[in-house]
Amino acid sequence: MTRMTRHLALWMLLGLAILASQSAMAQKLPDFTTLVEDAAPAVVNISTSREVETRSMPFGQFGGQELPDIFKHFFGERFGDQMPMPPGAHGRSEERRSLGSGFIISEDGYIMTNAHVVKGADEILVRLNDSRELEAELVGADSKTDVAVLKVDADNLPTLTLGNSEDLKVGQWVAAIGSPFGLDHSVTSGIISAINRTLPRDVYVPFIQTDVAINPGNSGGPLFNLDGEVIGINSQIFTRSGGYMGLSFAIPIDVAMDVADQLRDDGSVSRGWLGVMIQPVSRELADSFGMDKPEGALVADLDPEGPAARDGLKAGDVILEVNGQTVDQSSTLPRLVGSVSPGEDVDLAVLRNGERQTVTVTVGDWPDAQSGSGSSDDSTPARLGLAVQPLTDGQHDEAIENGVRVVEVDPRGVAADAGIRAGDILVSIGEHVVESPEQLGELIDELPEDRSLPVRLYRNGHSYYVALRLSQE
Repeated sequence: MTRMTRHLALWMLLGLAILASQSAMAQKLPDFTTLVEDAAPAVVNISTSREVETRSMPFGQFGGQELPDIFKHFFGERFGDQMPMPPGAHGRSEERRSLGSGFIISEDGYIMTNAHVVKGADEILVRLNDSRELEAELVGADSKTDVAVLKVDADNLPTLTLGNSEDLKVGQWVAAIGSPFGLDHSVTSGIISAINRTLPRDVYVPFIQTDVAINPGNSGGPLFNLDGEVIGINSQIFTRSGGYMGLSFAIPIDVAMDVADQLRDDGSVSRGWLGVMIQPVSRELADSFGMDKPEGALVADLDPEGPAARDGLKAGDVILEVNGQTVDQSSTLPRLVGSVSPGEDVDLAVLRNGERQTVTVTVGDWPDAQSGSGSSDDSTPARLGLAVQPLTDGQHDEAIENGVRVVEVDPRGVAADAGIRAGDILVSIGEHVVESPEQLGELIDELPEDRSLPVRLYRNGHSYYVALRLSQE
């Protein structure tokens, strides 16, 4: 055998080895075809509409012409709607539509989606896989977990099998079906890149983080494991451009179904409440408490009328466990307590004065608990996303004479956006002094929308202002 023949034989063997390796790798990659064929009929497209008042420029405002293209290029087609209304301008009614996804969980027409997909909708339309369009009723929505339940008038609908999100592992394959940018039944796949992820404004949800391509319109759609079981509801993306950037977040199906069951049965969601203001345990604080590492949630303050104060929890306690479940960081505590039904006892393992001990607390209900369907009175402080109490005698000092104490702040509400925290004393809004929770409710009912107002707060012995804006949402 000549040298050239030997080299040719070696190259052929190498090529065959590469092909065999590629074939073996291809065989190990998951095949989603059966999953998609079985699941797609139960995935739906959701569109919503609502009537809003928009601003319209009078003829001649721009020399009798339409908005110049240069403004549209930099500010978008809605630039005119964002401008202050000049003298002579008029309002007009316009229908705005949003697109999202959902999936059927019962043959008689119950559908799961995200709360933000149907927020503020006057009409909800569900388009099925067979092209039927059905008007849907909002059974209930919970903004804290971003879960909503819809109902359509139909029978014998295809449904999806629900899995168990407690068994998830980082690295396992998952797939999503939804309507990104309104394109029905688009399929993407990837892996779970993290579990139990807490996001800044979503303290009640231990998100599933994936690298599945999720875009606007996927919200509310299902996330599947390889067995075709729903393990989550696609809810959020991390993006700087408005499109997919490799990080997407899904609500675990166990969390979502607990909320959905309450919405279907009661029309509202109850979650446990301790009545504490907490902060993270830094390395410096951990050293000062004699802890080996930073962990737990430090109780900075308590509602004097709340369950924790009543049952013996104290400021300075570090909560390490809730019913045996570790509080690895402060953001974990609201989720663990929130999963407990009001009226039930929880055993809190706390570090107090360098010693570990157990405090049993009968949890209460969130002070602003309200109907998940949005039928509650919007004139209450819950419209701001907070709950308040009258000041007790011990909470007054020389610097303030009036106000109400903020007990809880919804991390997704406008109060949180403004920087208001639990424990703050809300002294005034605009030129109006706040005297009681009842008077605050009346005041909020009269606040203008889409306009910032100065809010005076009193915190830690100091007074300062934040800007509060009520949106039209």
